[in-house]
Amino acid sequence: MAIQENGNGGVLKYKRMDSDAMEEDGVLCEEKRNDSSRKYVLVCAIFASLNSVLLGYDVGVMSGAIIFIQQDLKITEVQEEVLVGILSIISLLGSLAGGKTSDAIGRKWTMAFAAIVFQSGALIMALAPNFKVLMIGRFLAGIGIGFGVMIAPVYIAEISPTVARGSFTSFPEIFINLGILLGYVSNYAFSGLSPHINWRVMLGVGILPSVFIGIALFVIPESPRWLVMKNRIDEARVVLLKTNENPNEVEDRLAEIQQAAGHVNAEKYEEKAVWRELLNPSPGVRRMLITGCGIQCFQQVTGIDATVYYSPTIFKDAGIKGNTQLLAATVAVGFTKTMFILIAILLIDKVGRKPLLYVSTIGMTTCLFGLGLTLSFMGNGSVGIKLAILCVCGNVAFFSVGIGPICWVLTSEIFPLRLRAQASALGAVGSRVSSGVVAMSFLSVSRMITVGGTFFVFAAISALSVVFVHKCVPETKGKSLEEIEMMFQNDRPQQGGELELEDVKHLMQTQ
Repeated sequence: MAIQENGNGGVLKYKRMDSDAMEEDGVLCEEKRNDSSRKYVLVCAIFASLNSVLLGYDVGVMSGAIIFIQQDLKITEVQEEVLVGILSIISLLGSLAGGKTSDAIGRKWTMAFAAIVFQSGALIMALAPNFKVLMIGRFLAGIGIGFGVMIAPVYIAEISPTVARGSFTSFPEIFINLGILLGYVSNYAFSGLSPHINWRVMLGVGILPSVFIGIALFVIPESPRWLVMKNRIDEARVVLLKTNENPNEVEDRLAEIQQAAGHVNAEKYEEKAVWRELLNPSPGVRRMLITGCGIQCFQQVTGIDATVYYSPTIFKDAGIKGNTQLLAATVAVGFTKTMFILIAILLIDKVGRKPLLYVSTIGMTTCLFGLGLTLSFMGNGSVGIKLAILCVCGNVAFFSVGIGPICWVLTSEIFPLRLRAQASALGAVGSRVSSGVVAMSFLSVSRMITVGGTFFVFAAISALSVVFVHKCVPETKGKSLEEIEMMFQNDRPQQGGELELEDVKHLMQTQ
């Protein structure tokens, strides 16, 4: 406190602002800004993930709706397989087109287009008088889902800060699981209606999330990296100021993105088509494609969609009787799948991608093998039923805690900016094709080698995924998108930033 006399002989008191007080105010302001930017990115990630609810809901609701579609439309087992699996096959068209579309009109409006197409398909399916019209609606819904599943992780990865990118990019997988759970609940809730009405209501409810996607368009910004690609630098700077916790780093981040976007060599990139580079990749891009497409395929060929789509069939084979009991058991599966994805969100940026992938793939292998044993040797008894439910719930839990969300995180962060959208689309195609093949062949293969034998096959494939993770997947935790690109471009990408054994020996020899 200082004292000073004024001109009238009075005393004027004032308090000096020392450096400690100013520093404390600065810290408080910084904390408020960090909190504000995190909340803003969180809201954007949530809205961008709403398309994933559509995919999850369709997967979950079809597992129960197919029972009543069979009764109402009198479809054959082959038609059932085609109806269930065709969505994944058709969605590859949306994913392939989605990469080009998102580069042309932007990430944000591609998500809007995806919602509109899916909404049209869902409405046609709900009103379908026969199998042919039902397939037309399924076709449109598949294209919409294909657009949605590839663009949401890309968009979120491009707006998220490095320290939280893994958690935020996992949001689409959370919403897929939420959609699956809602689909299961819808099955159970509407199963009491007549077979001519209930499955139509179940499918029609899937239109509702599209309303929220429309609202999202007025909230979320365009991706700053796409804006840089279009040379809209000032708009990109505004978005980065909203999403970056440290405003002093915005210009550095903007410079990195500009360099990655290749504005210096813009003419060169215009001459060399993206797909030509993907089809004839450099060694670094080849490593990216092996990692990204490989993890996407392993996510599906281990049988997760077969487990979800045909869980009533699995539980019926285990000995559960009655549609209501079957659908109630599937609700438990959906609840487990949704709860364990939250664990992945909490751990992915703390533990890292690779440790969670190890836990996930090893756990899935164990549960799939256990399910094969249970269905082959312990079916139709109370113990067998309990073990089957436990193994299915364990399989979806291990899937959700690792390979489920992390495969989308990896494919959205490992590719360079100029290739990211279309390379991610290629990975999504691998995922959708694998899912479709598994879903469309599960019943036929099960008739040939039994349901238990089919899960032994899935267990063997899951064991191979453990080897793939060890050999081909690097740790990307804590690295910016541009740093990850450089890591893959090196001749020997280092795992998690640690020194290789040969590097240590070289250092020792030098000393």
